[in-house]
Amino acid sequence: MKFGPVPIDEAEGAVLAHATTAGEKRFRKAHRLSRDDIAALKAAGVGEVVAAVLAEDDLDEDAAADRIAAAMRHCNIEVKPAATGRVNLHAEASGVFTVDAAMIDAINAVDPAVTIATLAQHAPVEKGQMVATVKIIPFAVAASLVDSVVRICAGREIFAVNAYRPVTVGVIQTMLPGVKPSVLDKTLRVTEARLARFGGRLTAERRTPHEVAPVAAAATQLARDNDMVVIFGASAMSDFADVVPAAIERAGGTVVRAGMPVDPGNLLVLGTLDGKRIVGAPGCARSPKENGFDWVLDRLVAGLEVTAGDIAGMGVGGLLMEIPTRPQPREPAPQPARSAMKVDIVLLAAGRSSRMGGPNKLLALFDGEPLVRRTAGRALASKAAATIVVTGHQRERVRSALGGLGVTFVDNPDFADGLASSLKAGIAKVAPDAAGALIVLGDMPGVSSKDLDSLIDAFRRAGGRSVVRASYQGKRGNPVLLPRSLFAAVAQLEGDTGARHLVEAEGLDVIDVEIGQGASIDVDTREALEGAGGVLQD
Repeated sequence: MKFGPVPIDEAEGAVLAHATTAGEKRFRKAHRLSRDDIAALKAAGVGEVVAAVLAEDDLDEDAAADRIAAAMRHCNIEVKPAATGRVNLHAEASGVFTVDAAMIDAINAVDPAVTIATLAQHAPVEKGQMVATVKIIPFAVAASLVDSVVRICAGREIFAVNAYRPVTVGVIQTMLPGVKPSVLDKTLRVTEARLARFGGRLTAERRTPHEVAPVAAAATQLARDNDMVVIFGASAMSDFADVVPAAIERAGGTVVRAGMPVDPGNLLVLGTLDGKRIVGAPGCARSPKENGFDWVLDRLVAGLEVTAGDIAGMGVGGLLMEIPTRPQPREPAPQPARSAMKVDIVLLAAGRSSRMGGPNKLLALFDGEPLVRRTAGRALASKAAATIVVTGHQRERVRSALGGLGVTFVDNPDFADGLASSLKAGIAKVAPDAAGALIVLGDMPGVSSKDLDSLIDAFRRAGGRSVVRASYQGKRGNPVLLPRSLFAAVAQLEGDTGARHLVEAEGLDVIDVEIGQGASIDVDTREALEGAGGVLQD
Protein backbone atom coordinates (compact mmCIF):
# COMPACT_ATOMS: atom_id res chain seq x y z
CA MET A 1 0.00 0.00 0.00
CA LYS A 2 1.18 3.52 -0.86
CA PHE A 3 0.00 6.46 1.19
CA GLY A 4 0.24 10.16 0.47
CA PRO A 5 -0.78 12.80 -2.08
CA VAL A 6 -2.23 11.25 -5.24
CA PRO A 7 -2.96 13.19 -8.45
CA ILE A 8 -6.70 13.18 -9.03
CA ASP A 9 -6.29 11.50 -12.46
CA GLU A 10 -4.60 8.54 -10.73
CA ALA A 11 -6.90 8.32 -7.71
CA GLU A 12 -9.66 5.99 -8.94
CA GLY A 13 -9.92 3.09 -6.46
CA ALA A 14 -7.83 4.92 -3.85
CA VAL A 15 -9.04 5.27 -0.25
CA LEU A 16 -9.42 8.81 1.08
CA ALA A 17 -7.33 9.64 4.12
CA HIS A 18 -9.45 12.65 5.06
CA ALA A 19 -13.00 13.84 4.52
CA THR A 20 -13.08 15.80 1.27
CA THR A 21 -15.68 18.18 -0.17
CA ALA A 22 -16.57 18.61 -3.84
CA GLY A 23 -19.13 21.38 -4.09
CA GLU A 24 -22.26 20.18 -2.26
CA LYS A 25 -20.97 16.62 -2.10
CA ARG A 26 -18.91 15.41 0.84
CA PHE A 27 -16.79 12.25 0.78
CA ARG A 28 -16.10 10.57 4.11
CA LYS A 29 -12.73 9.52 5.36
CA ALA A 30 -11.94 5.95 4.16
CA HIS A 31 -14.26 6.34 1.13
CA ARG A 32 -13.01 4.43 -1.92
CA LEU A 33 -13.12 6.76 -4.92
CA SER A 34 -15.10 5.71 -7.98
CA ARG A 35 -14.91 7.08 -11.52
CA ASP A 36 -17.91 9.32 -10.84
CA ASP A 37 -16.27 10.57 -7.64
CA ILE A 38 -13.14 11.52 -9.58
CA ALA A 39 -15.26 13.46 -12.08
CA ALA A 40 -17.01 15.36 -9.28
CA LEU A 41 -13.72 16.22 -7.56
CA LYS A 42 -12.16 17.41 -10.82
CA ALA A 43 -15.22 19.54 -11.56
CA ALA A 44 -14.79 21.13 -8.11
CA GLY A 45 -11.19 21.99 -8.93
CA VAL A 46 -9.54 19.34 -6.74
CA GLY A 47 -6.18 18.45 -8.26
CA GLU A 48 -4.97 15.84 -5.78
CA VAL A 49 -6.10 14.00 -2.68
CA VAL A 50 -4.30 12.39 0.24
CA ALA A 51 -5.18 8.73 -0.07
CA ALA A 52 -4.05 5.14 0.20
CA VAL A 53 -3.45 3.19 -3.00
CA LEU A 54 -3.76 -0.57 -2.49
CA ALA A 55 -1.39 -3.10 -4.05
CA GLU A 56 -2.72 -6.29 -5.64
CA ASP A 57 -1.89 -8.42 -2.60
CA ASP A 58 -3.34 -5.96 -0.07
CA LEU A 59 -6.50 -6.57 1.95
CA ASP A 60 -8.56 -3.53 2.84
CA GLU A 61 -8.98 -2.81 6.53
CA ASP A 62 -12.41 -4.43 6.91
CA ALA A 63 -11.47 -7.60 5.01
CA ALA A 64 -8.30 -7.96 7.08
CA ALA A 65 -10.11 -7.47 10.39
CA ASP A 66 -12.87 -9.91 9.38
CA ARG A 67 -10.37 -12.59 8.39
CA ILE A 68 -8.41 -12.33 11.62
CA ALA A 69 -11.57 -12.42 13.76
CA ALA A 70 -12.86 -15.44 11.81
CA ALA A 71 -9.63 -17.34 12.56
CA MET A 72 -9.99 -16.96 16.32
CA ARG A 73 -11.39 -19.73 18.50
CA HIS A 74 -13.51 -18.52 21.40
CA CYS A 75 -16.49 -19.44 23.56
CA ASN A 76 -19.70 -17.55 24.37
CA ILE A 77 -18.60 -14.62 22.20
CA GLU A 78 -20.38 -12.95 19.27
CA VAL A 79 -18.34 -11.47 16.42
CA LYS A 80 -19.75 -8.23 14.98
CA PRO A 81 -19.30 -7.22 11.32
CA ALA A 82 -16.22 -5.17 10.48
CA ALA A 83 -16.50 -1.39 10.17
CA THR A 84 -13.71 1.18 9.76
CA GLY A 85 -11.14 -1.59 10.10
CA ARG A 86 -12.54 -2.79 13.41
CA VAL A 87 -14.26 -5.99 14.53
CA ASN A 88 -15.81 -5.87 17.99
CA LEU A 89 -16.49 -9.05 19.96
CA HIS A 90 -19.26 -9.15 22.56
CA ALA A 91 -20.23 -11.52 25.35
CA GLU A 92 -23.12 -13.86 24.57
CA ALA A 93 -23.61 -14.57 28.27
CA SER A 94 -22.80 -12.99 31.62
CA GLY A 95 -19.73 -14.50 33.18
CA VAL A 96 -15.98 -14.19 33.71
CA PHE A 97 -13.68 -13.33 30.81
CA THR A 98 -10.52 -15.39 30.33
CA VAL A 99 -7.85 -14.76 27.71
CA ASP A 100 -4.66 -16.37 26.44
CA ALA A 101 -2.36 -13.41 27.07
CA ALA A 102 0.56 -15.03 25.24
CA MET A 103 -1.51 -15.29 22.05
CA ILE A 104 -2.64 -11.67 22.33
CA ASP A 105 0.98 -10.55 22.83
CA ALA A 106 2.12 -12.66 19.87
CA ILE A 107 -0.51 -11.11 17.57
CA ASN A 108 0.33 -7.58 18.68
CA ALA A 109 4.04 -8.27 18.06
CA VAL A 110 3.54 -9.23 14.39
CA ASP A 111 3.20 -5.68 13.08
CA PRO A 112 1.86 -2.38 14.47
CA ALA A 113 -0.72 -2.40 11.67
CA VAL A 114 -2.66 -5.20 13.39
CA THR A 115 -3.85 -4.77 16.96
CA ILE A 116 -6.11 -6.61 19.36
CA ALA A 117 -7.25 -5.29 22.73
CA THR A 118 -9.25 -7.19 25.35
CA LEU A 119 -10.65 -6.81 28.82
CA ALA A 120 -8.42 -7.82 31.71
CA GLN A 121 -8.00 -11.46 32.63
CA HIS A 122 -10.90 -12.66 34.82
CA ALA A 123 -12.91 -9.48 34.31
CA PRO A 124 -16.62 -9.95 35.11
CA VAL A 125 -18.81 -9.18 32.09
CA GLU A 126 -22.49 -8.76 31.34
CA LYS A 127 -24.25 -10.29 28.34
CA GLY A 128 -23.82 -8.00 25.34
CA GLN A 129 -20.73 -6.25 26.72
CA MET A 130 -17.76 -5.78 24.41
CA VAL A 131 -14.85 -7.97 25.52
CA ALA A 132 -12.31 -7.56 22.71
CA THR A 133 -11.67 -5.58 19.54
CA VAL A 134 -9.54 -6.26 16.47
CA LYS A 135 -8.36 -3.05 14.83
CA ILE A 136 -6.40 -2.60 11.60
CA ILE A 137 -4.56 0.73 11.84
CA PRO A 138 -3.94 1.63 8.15
CA PHE A 139 -6.51 1.46 5.37
CA ALA A 140 -5.03 -1.82 4.09
CA VAL A 141 -2.40 -4.43 4.99
CA ALA A 142 -0.53 -7.08 3.04
CA ALA A 143 -2.30 -10.45 2.87
CA SER A 144 0.95 -12.11 4.03
CA LEU A 145 0.81 -10.14 7.27
CA VAL A 146 -2.75 -11.30 7.90
CA ASP A 147 -1.64 -14.88 7.15
CA SER A 148 0.95 -14.61 9.94
CA VAL A 149 -1.72 -13.58 12.43
CA VAL A 150 -4.10 -16.32 11.29
CA ARG A 151 -1.39 -18.94 11.92
CA ILE A 152 -1.00 -17.71 15.51
CA CYS A 153 -4.76 -18.03 16.04
CA ALA A 154 -4.88 -21.64 14.87
CA GLY A 155 -5.01 -24.49 17.33
CA ARG A 156 -6.22 -23.17 20.66
CA GLU A 157 -8.83 -20.93 22.23
CA ILE A 158 -7.81 -17.28 22.43
CA PHE A 159 -10.49 -16.08 24.84
CA ALA A 160 -13.81 -17.04 26.38
CA VAL A 161 -16.68 -15.86 28.52
CA ASN A 162 -17.15 -18.49 31.19
CA ALA A 163 -20.87 -18.27 31.85
CA TYR A 164 -22.19 -17.98 35.39
CA ARG A 165 -24.10 -20.97 36.73
CA PRO A 166 -27.20 -20.72 38.95
CA VAL A 167 -25.53 -22.11 42.09
CA THR A 168 -27.19 -22.83 45.42
CA VAL A 169 -25.45 -21.46 48.50
CA GLY A 170 -25.77 -22.15 52.21
CA VAL A 171 -24.65 -19.46 54.67
CA ILE A 172 -23.25 -19.83 58.18
CA GLN A 173 -23.03 -16.79 60.46
CA THR A 174 -21.23 -17.15 63.76
CA MET A 175 -22.24 -15.15 66.83
CA LEU A 176 -20.47 -13.57 69.76
CA PRO A 177 -21.97 -11.48 72.59
CA GLY A 178 -22.80 -8.03 71.30
CA VAL A 179 -23.37 -9.02 67.66
CA LYS A 180 -26.63 -7.37 66.58
CA PRO A 181 -29.20 -9.47 64.71
CA SER A 182 -29.69 -6.52 62.36
CA VAL A 183 -26.07 -6.91 61.19
CA LEU A 184 -26.67 -10.58 60.41
CA ASP A 185 -29.91 -9.78 58.62
CA LYS A 186 -28.19 -7.15 56.48
CA THR A 187 -25.43 -9.63 55.62
CA LEU A 188 -28.05 -12.02 54.28
CA ARG A 189 -29.61 -9.32 52.12
CA VAL A 190 -26.24 -8.28 50.70
CA THR A 191 -25.34 -11.90 49.98
CA GLU A 192 -28.65 -12.57 48.26
CA ALA A 193 -28.09 -9.51 46.08
CA ARG A 194 -24.60 -10.73 45.14
CA LEU A 195 -25.95 -14.13 44.15
CA ALA A 196 -28.79 -12.58 42.15
CA ARG A 197 -26.21 -11.26 39.65
CA PHE A 198 -25.50 -14.86 38.71
CA GLY A 199 -28.99 -16.26 38.99
CA GLY A 200 -27.81 -17.98 42.18
CA ARG A 201 -29.91 -18.68 45.25
CA LEU A 202 -29.33 -18.61 49.00
CA THR A 203 -31.15 -21.71 50.23
CA ALA A 204 -30.45 -21.86 53.96
CA GLU A 205 -28.75 -20.07 56.84
CA ARG A 206 -27.33 -21.41 60.11
CA ARG A 207 -26.39 -19.15 63.03
CA THR A 208 -23.92 -20.79 65.38
CA PRO A 209 -21.61 -19.85 68.25
CA HIS A 210 -18.18 -18.67 67.11
CA GLU A 211 -16.65 -22.06 67.88
CA VAL A 212 -15.00 -24.76 65.79
CA ALA A 213 -17.34 -27.71 66.50
CA PRO A 214 -20.74 -26.07 65.74
CA VAL A 215 -19.36 -24.37 62.62
CA ALA A 216 -17.96 -27.70 61.38
CA ALA A 217 -21.30 -29.42 61.96
CA ALA A 218 -23.24 -26.71 60.13
CA ALA A 219 -20.76 -26.78 57.22
CA THR A 220 -21.15 -30.53 56.85
CA GLN A 221 -24.93 -30.26 56.71
CA LEU A 222 -25.04 -27.32 54.26
CA ALA A 223 -22.38 -28.79 51.94
CA ARG A 224 -24.56 -31.87 51.55
CA ASP A 225 -27.46 -29.87 50.07
CA ASN A 226 -25.76 -26.95 48.26
CA ASP A 227 -23.16 -26.18 45.61
CA MET A 228 -21.25 -23.87 47.94
CA VAL A 229 -21.04 -22.80 51.59
CA VAL A 230 -20.11 -19.28 52.76
CA ILE A 231 -19.11 -18.63 56.38
CA PHE A 232 -19.29 -15.17 57.92
CA GLY A 233 -17.31 -15.11 61.17
CA ALA A 234 -18.39 -12.82 64.00
CA SER A 235 -14.68 -12.14 64.54
CA ALA A 236 -12.15 -11.73 61.74
CA MET A 237 -9.60 -14.50 61.21
CA SER A 238 -6.48 -13.64 63.21
CA ASP A 239 -4.51 -16.86 62.70
CA PHE A 240 -4.43 -19.73 60.19
CA ALA A 241 -5.66 -22.02 62.99
CA ASP A 242 -8.57 -19.71 63.87
CA VAL A 243 -12.22 -20.81 64.00
CA VAL A 244 -13.16 -20.79 60.28
CA PRO A 245 -10.12 -22.61 58.83
CA ALA A 246 -10.08 -24.99 61.80
CA ALA A 247 -13.80 -25.77 61.33
CA ILE A 248 -13.25 -26.65 57.66
CA GLU A 249 -10.56 -29.15 58.66
CA ARG A 250 -12.63 -30.49 61.60
CA ALA A 251 -15.43 -31.26 59.10
CA GLY A 252 -13.00 -33.32 57.01
CA GLY A 253 -12.33 -30.62 54.44
CA THR A 254 -9.15 -28.99 53.16
CA VAL A 255 -8.05 -25.38 53.46
CA VAL A 256 -6.79 -24.32 50.03
CA ARG A 257 -5.71 -20.84 51.08
CA ALA A 258 -6.14 -18.61 54.13
CA GLY A 259 -5.44 -14.95 53.47
CA MET A 260 -5.22 -13.11 50.15
CA PRO A 261 -3.24 -10.12 48.78
CA VAL A 262 -6.38 -8.11 48.04
CA ASP A 263 -7.42 -5.18 50.22
CA PRO A 264 -10.25 -5.07 51.24
CA GLY A 265 -10.49 -8.85 51.41
CA ASN A 266 -7.26 -9.91 53.12
CA LEU A 267 -8.90 -12.31 55.54
CA LEU A 268 -10.66 -14.63 53.08
CA VAL A 269 -10.43 -18.40 53.57
CA LEU A 270 -10.96 -20.84 50.69
CA GLY A 271 -11.50 -24.54 51.24
CA THR A 272 -13.18 -27.69 49.96
CA LEU A 273 -15.50 -30.18 51.67
CA ASP A 274 -16.94 -33.26 49.98
CA GLY A 275 -16.15 -31.78 46.57
CA LYS A 276 -17.92 -28.54 47.41
CA ARG A 277 -16.32 -25.12 47.83
CA ILE A 278 -16.35 -23.42 51.23
CA VAL A 279 -15.49 -19.73 51.49
CA GLY A 280 -14.74 -18.01 54.77
CA ALA A 281 -15.85 -14.51 53.85
CA PRO A 282 -13.81 -11.52 55.00
CA GLY A 283 -15.67 -8.92 57.02
CA CYS A 284 -15.79 -6.53 54.06
CA ALA A 285 -18.07 -9.00 52.25
CA ARG A 286 -20.88 -7.77 54.49
CA SER A 287 -20.76 -4.64 52.32
CA PRO A 288 -21.93 -4.59 48.69
CA LYS A 289 -18.76 -2.74 47.62
CA GLU A 290 -16.27 -4.72 45.53
CA ASN A 291 -13.69 -6.65 47.55
CA GLY A 292 -11.55 -9.77 47.30
CA PHE A 293 -14.53 -12.02 48.07
CA ASP A 294 -16.15 -10.90 44.80
CA TRP A 295 -13.05 -11.86 42.81
CA VAL A 296 -13.12 -15.41 44.16
CA LEU A 297 -16.91 -15.78 44.10
CA ASP A 298 -17.16 -14.66 40.45
CA ARG A 299 -14.66 -17.29 39.32
CA LEU A 300 -16.20 -20.09 41.36
CA VAL A 301 -19.71 -19.37 40.07
CA ALA A 302 -18.34 -19.31 36.52
CA GLY A 303 -16.97 -22.83 37.00
CA LEU A 304 -13.32 -21.78 37.08
CA GLU A 305 -10.79 -23.45 39.33
CA VAL A 306 -9.32 -21.18 42.01
CA THR A 307 -6.04 -22.42 43.45
CA ALA A 308 -3.77 -21.13 46.17
CA GLY A 309 -1.48 -19.89 43.40
CA ASP A 310 -4.35 -18.04 41.74
CA ILE A 311 -5.08 -16.17 44.95
CA ALA A 312 -1.39 -15.47 45.53
CA GLY A 313 -1.30 -13.85 42.08
CA MET A 314 -4.07 -11.33 42.81
CA GLY A 315 -1.82 -8.77 44.50
CA VAL A 316 -1.12 -6.64 41.41
CA GLY A 317 -4.31 -4.64 41.07
CA GLY A 318 -5.50 -5.92 44.43
CA LEU A 319 -5.46 -2.53 46.18
CA LEU A 320 -9.15 -1.69 45.79
CA MET A 321 -11.35 1.21 46.82
CA GLU A 322 -11.40 2.14 50.47
CA ILE A 323 -14.29 1.21 52.77
CA PRO A 324 -14.66 4.26 55.06
CA THR A 325 -16.09 2.34 58.03
CA ARG A 326 -13.15 -0.04 58.40
CA PRO A 327 -10.64 0.34 61.25
CA GLN A 328 -7.40 2.16 60.39
CA PRO A 329 -8.64 3.49 57.04
CA ARG A 330 -6.03 4.39 54.46
CA GLU A 331 -5.37 8.10 54.15
CA PRO A 332 -7.69 9.51 51.51
CA ALA A 333 -6.38 11.65 48.67
CA PRO A 334 -7.35 15.30 49.03
CA GLN A 335 -10.50 16.16 47.12
CA PRO A 336 -11.93 19.52 46.14
CA ALA A 337 -14.98 20.66 48.05
CA ARG A 338 -18.08 19.11 46.53
CA SER A 339 -19.66 22.48 45.86
CA ALA A 340 -16.49 23.57 44.01
CA MET A 341 -16.21 20.46 41.85
CA LYS A 342 -16.43 21.72 38.27
CA VAL A 343 -18.51 19.99 35.61
CA ASP A 344 -18.60 21.10 31.97
CA ILE A 345 -21.49 20.26 29.65
CA VAL A 346 -20.72 18.82 26.22
CA LEU A 347 -23.77 19.44 24.03
CA LEU A 348 -23.74 17.22 20.91
CA ALA A 349 -25.25 19.12 17.97
CA ALA A 350 -23.34 17.75 14.97
CA GLY A 351 -25.69 15.03 13.70
CA ARG A 352 -27.27 14.83 10.26
CA SER A 353 -30.89 14.17 11.36
CA SER A 354 -30.90 11.40 8.74
CA ARG A 355 -34.20 9.90 9.91
CA MET A 356 -35.98 13.23 9.37
CA GLY A 357 -35.66 12.94 5.61
CA GLY A 358 -34.09 16.37 5.10
CA PRO A 359 -34.83 19.03 7.77
CA ASN A 360 -32.42 19.47 10.69
CA LYS A 361 -34.30 18.49 13.84
CA LEU A 362 -32.08 20.73 15.98
CA LEU A 363 -33.55 23.75 14.20
CA ALA A 364 -37.16 22.66 14.77
CA LEU A 365 -39.15 25.21 16.75
CA PHE A 366 -40.42 24.50 20.26
CA ASP A 367 -42.58 27.35 21.49
CA GLY A 368 -41.02 29.47 18.74
CA GLU A 369 -37.43 28.70 19.75
CA PRO A 370 -34.99 26.37 17.89
CA LEU A 371 -34.54 23.10 19.78
CA VAL A 372 -30.75 23.43 19.95
CA ARG A 373 -31.06 26.95 21.43
CA ARG A 374 -33.59 25.74 23.97
CA THR A 375 -31.26 22.89 25.00
CA ALA A 376 -28.22 25.18 25.19
CA GLY A 377 -30.15 27.71 27.26
CA ARG A 378 -31.08 25.06 29.79
CA ALA A 379 -27.46 23.93 29.93
CA LEU A 380 -26.29 27.49 30.58
CA ALA A 381 -28.87 27.90 33.35
CA SER A 382 -27.60 24.78 35.16
CA LYS A 383 -24.82 24.43 37.72
CA ALA A 384 -22.32 23.46 35.00
CA ALA A 385 -19.24 25.68 34.74
CA ALA A 386 -19.29 25.86 30.92
CA THR A 387 -21.28 24.62 27.94
CA ILE A 388 -19.38 23.28 24.91
CA VAL A 389 -21.40 22.83 21.72
CA VAL A 390 -20.09 20.36 19.13
CA THR A 391 -21.19 21.30 15.60
CA GLY A 392 -20.85 19.50 12.28
CA HIS A 393 -23.80 19.09 9.93
CA GLN A 394 -25.09 22.52 8.89
CA ARG A 395 -22.66 24.05 11.37
CA GLU A 396 -23.29 27.63 10.29
CA ARG A 397 -27.06 27.32 10.69
CA VAL A 398 -26.65 25.72 14.12
CA ARG A 399 -24.20 28.40 15.24
CA SER A 400 -26.54 31.11 13.98
CA ALA A 401 -29.38 29.59 16.04
CA LEU A 402 -27.17 29.90 19.12
CA GLY A 403 -26.13 33.49 18.46
CA GLY A 404 -25.65 35.62 21.57
CA LEU A 405 -25.44 32.66 23.98
CA GLY A 406 -22.32 32.23 26.10
CA VAL A 407 -21.37 28.81 24.76
CA THR A 408 -18.02 27.54 23.48
CA PHE A 409 -18.08 26.06 19.99
CA VAL A 410 -15.96 23.18 18.73
CA ASP A 411 -16.29 21.95 15.15
CA ASN A 412 -16.21 18.26 14.23
CA PRO A 413 -15.31 17.91 10.54
CA ASP A 414 -15.66 14.12 10.83
CA PHE A 415 -19.23 14.21 12.15
CA ALA A 416 -20.38 11.80 9.41
CA ASP A 417 -18.10 9.09 10.88
CA GLY A 418 -20.43 8.66 13.84
CA LEU A 419 -21.12 9.71 17.41
CA ALA A 420 -17.62 8.89 18.71
CA SER A 421 -15.99 11.67 16.70
CA SER A 422 -18.30 14.30 18.22
CA LEU A 423 -17.84 12.94 21.72
CA LYS A 424 -14.06 13.06 21.34
CA ALA A 425 -14.13 16.60 19.97
CA GLY A 426 -16.23 17.83 22.88
CA ILE A 427 -14.26 16.06 25.63
CA ALA A 428 -11.01 17.47 24.23
CA LYS A 429 -12.38 20.97 24.90
CA VAL A 430 -13.36 20.34 28.54
CA ALA A 431 -11.45 22.52 31.01
CA PRO A 432 -8.35 20.89 32.56
CA ASP A 433 -9.67 21.48 36.09
CA ALA A 434 -13.15 20.03 35.41
CA ALA A 435 -13.89 16.84 37.35
CA GLY A 436 -16.35 15.54 34.76
CA ALA A 437 -18.28 16.16 31.56
CA LEU A 438 -22.06 15.99 31.32
CA ILE A 439 -22.90 14.67 27.84
CA VAL A 440 -26.16 16.27 26.67
CA LEU A 441 -27.85 15.32 23.40
CA GLY A 442 -29.19 18.25 21.45
CA ASP A 443 -32.45 16.47 20.58
CA MET A 444 -33.93 15.85 24.04
CA PRO A 445 -36.55 18.56 24.62
CA GLY A 446 -37.79 17.13 27.91
CA VAL A 447 -34.54 17.56 29.89
CA SER A 448 -34.61 20.67 32.08
CA SER A 449 -31.96 22.71 33.90
CA LYS A 450 -33.22 21.16 37.14
CA ASP A 451 -32.63 17.68 35.70
CA LEU A 452 -29.07 18.62 34.76
CA ASP A 453 -28.49 19.97 38.27
CA SER A 454 -29.75 16.71 39.77
CA LEU A 455 -27.11 14.79 37.82
CA ILE A 456 -24.36 17.24 38.78
CA ASP A 457 -25.37 17.12 42.46
CA ALA A 458 -25.28 13.30 42.45
CA PHE A 459 -21.83 13.39 40.82
CA ARG A 460 -20.51 15.76 43.46
CA ARG A 461 -21.96 13.72 46.33
CA ALA A 462 -20.12 10.67 44.97
CA GLY A 463 -16.82 12.54 45.06
CA GLY A 464 -16.55 12.91 41.28
CA ARG A 465 -15.53 9.28 40.74
CA SER A 466 -18.75 7.69 39.49
CA VAL A 467 -20.66 7.69 36.23
CA VAL A 468 -24.02 9.40 36.73
CA ARG A 469 -26.82 8.47 34.34
CA ALA A 470 -30.34 9.81 33.90
CA SER A 471 -33.10 7.22 34.10
CA TYR A 472 -36.85 6.91 33.74
CA GLN A 473 -38.81 4.24 35.64
CA GLY A 474 -35.60 2.31 36.26
CA LYS A 475 -34.49 2.31 32.59
CA ARG A 476 -31.25 4.00 31.63
CA GLY A 477 -31.43 7.11 29.49
CA ASN A 478 -29.65 10.39 28.83
CA PRO A 479 -27.85 12.66 29.71
CA VAL A 480 -24.78 10.85 31.13
CA LEU A 481 -22.07 12.45 33.29
CA LEU A 482 -18.59 10.98 32.79
CA PRO A 483 -15.82 11.42 35.40
CA ARG A 484 -12.42 12.61 34.20
CA SER A 485 -11.01 9.10 34.70
CA LEU A 486 -12.90 8.07 31.53
CA PHE A 487 -11.64 10.88 29.30
CA ALA A 488 -8.66 8.85 28.04
CA ALA A 489 -11.02 6.02 27.06
CA VAL A 490 -13.21 8.47 25.14
CA ALA A 491 -10.21 9.33 22.97
CA GLN A 492 -10.06 5.69 21.81
CA LEU A 493 -13.68 5.44 20.64
CA GLU A 494 -14.46 4.88 16.97
CA GLY A 495 -17.54 4.90 14.73
CA ASP A 496 -21.00 5.25 16.21
CA THR A 497 -19.94 4.19 19.71
CA GLY A 498 -20.96 6.50 22.52
CA ALA A 499 -20.82 6.87 26.28
CA ARG A 500 -22.93 3.76 26.89
CA HIS A 501 -20.07 1.51 25.79
CA LEU A 502 -17.69 3.20 28.21
CA VAL A 503 -20.10 2.83 31.10
CA GLU A 504 -20.37 -0.91 30.37
CA ALA A 505 -16.72 -1.56 29.65
CA GLU A 506 -14.81 0.44 32.26
CA GLY A 507 -16.33 -1.05 35.41
CA LEU A 508 -16.90 2.19 37.33
CA ASP A 509 -19.71 2.68 39.81
CA VAL A 510 -22.86 3.89 38.06
CA ILE A 511 -25.41 6.09 39.81
CA ASP A 512 -28.83 6.23 38.16
CA VAL A 513 -30.81 9.40 38.83
CA GLU A 514 -34.55 9.35 38.11
CA ILE A 515 -35.42 12.55 36.23
CA GLY A 516 -38.71 11.51 34.66
CA GLN A 517 -39.84 10.87 31.11
CA GLY A 518 -37.43 13.44 29.68
CA ALA A 519 -34.58 10.92 30.06
CA SER A 520 -36.13 8.69 27.40
CA ILE A 521 -37.53 11.21 24.89
CA ASP A 522 -35.41 12.08 21.89
CA VAL A 523 -36.84 13.25 18.59
CA ASP A 524 -35.22 11.09 15.91
CA THR A 525 -38.31 10.98 13.67
CA ARG A 526 -40.90 13.47 12.45
CA GLU A 527 -43.57 11.68 14.45
CA ALA A 528 -41.55 11.84 17.66
CA LEU A 529 -40.66 15.49 17.16
CA GLU A 530 -44.19 16.59 16.39
CA GLY A 531 -45.51 14.48 19.26
CA ALA A 532 -43.15 16.36 21.60
CA GLY A 533 -44.52 19.69 20.39
CA GLY A 534 -41.92 20.60 17.76
CA VAL A 535 -42.40 22.17 14.33
CA LEU A 536 -39.86 21.30 11.63
CA GLN A 537 -38.27 24.06 9.54
CA ASP A 538 -37.05 23.47 5.98
